[in-house]
Amino acid sequence: MFIFVKNYTMSALIVEVEKYVYSLLNEKLHSNYLYHNLAHTQRVVENAREISENIEVTVIDVENLEIAAWFHDVGFIESGENHEEKSVKIAVDFLKSHNLSEDRLEIITALILATKMNSVPKTILEKILRDADAAHLASKNFFDYNALLRKEWELVLGKKYKNKEWIALNLSFLTQKHRYYTDYALKNWTKDKEKNLSKILKNQKKFKKDNKKFQQKEEALNIKKNKSLVPERGVETMFRVALRNHITLSDIADTKANILLSVNAIIVSLALSSLLPKLDNPSNSHLFIPSIIFIIFTVISIVLSILATRPNVTEGKFTKEDVANKKVNLLFFGNFHQMKLEDFEWGITEMMQDRDYLYGSLTKDLYFLGLVLNRKYKILRVTYTVFMTGIIVSVLAFAFSFYFQEMVV
Repeated sequence: MFIFVKNYTMSALIVEVEKYVYSLLNEKLHSNYLYHNLAHTQRVVENAREISENIEVTVIDVENLEIAAWFHDVGFIESGENHEEKSVKIAVDFLKSHNLSEDRLEIITALILATKMNSVPKTILEKILRDADAAHLASKNFFDYNALLRKEWELVLGKKYKNKEWIALNLSFLTQKHRYYTDYALKNWTKDKEKNLSKILKNQKKFKKDNKKFQQKEEALNIKKNKSLVPERGVETMFRVALRNHITLSDIADTKANILLSVNAIIVSLALSSLLPKLDNPSNSHLFIPSIIFIIFTVISIVLSILATRPNVTEGKFTKEDVANKKVNLLFFGNFHQMKLEDFEWGITEMMQDRDYLYGSLTKDLYFLGLVLNRKYKILRVTYTVFMTGIIVSVLAFAFSFYFQEMVV
């Protein structure tokens, strides 16, 4: 016979069970179990009573239900893994000592095992206990309980979830894995469960929005922080101005060398065409030595001018190993003029992807251009000195030769 059990009075057995579970959880349960503790067990017992008062069950059914509710999580005192089986063993050992019948032991065992996550309750009592165990999903304090469970998993299982992951996990559980089984829970708790689900969805949207803002701020911060990873306008300007100045100085050196080369070439041409033929005349013999001196200095100036402008071309090849080790400067034509276009394009691409390699190549280019300028200007200085000395010595030689010629005459 089924009746609505109202104002149920606890039997002596229930009182003993309650005392035993109180003692067990208070003394042996680890403090890391912030959710699956005595408070949770008490809530499940109260929820089971609430449902059973509104469903047709017998007094014995209610007692079996409460016993199972008290014992359903005591297995956590040993470990969280397969705690339902451990709970059954603890419950059976205690109840046998109180001479409970085998039939009732089987019912209570089935009730405790029905609280497993993926089990499907078969009897009305199993459905009541499953709903009682999940009543917190419809509670006003759902998010407090949820936070306790999250921290418990972190402490006990080492599972540390990010906000995004935790929200997704809760949504998956509430929408796909959980349902209420009893008519009472469906009627009275579903609406509140949906409210909590709605709040989670709102939190998800808010989190996505906040996360997007955070990512934007983080990206802006990274851009600001890692500006050195991107070629700055100031650095580019520095290299551009320095390289342009060096190239201008190189052009000036080449122009000066070309001027000297042209002047000395003209002088040699005039000397060979006009002066030397006249030296065959005995009357011009006194001009021989000054003319030779003049031509020697002029030829030396021409040679030095050529050396100042003479280009130095290197091998013109590089290997992938050279690029990987950043040993080759791809900005100088002398390093790639004999390479295939595909190899050169690969090398340039690699260099552009590596900021240090790019700036390093520009630095080397500037440095070696400076060395070339140093060589040019040193030779050019010597050339001008030789040219000036040659003019002076030649003029003096001609002057002395004319002077001695007049003395002889």
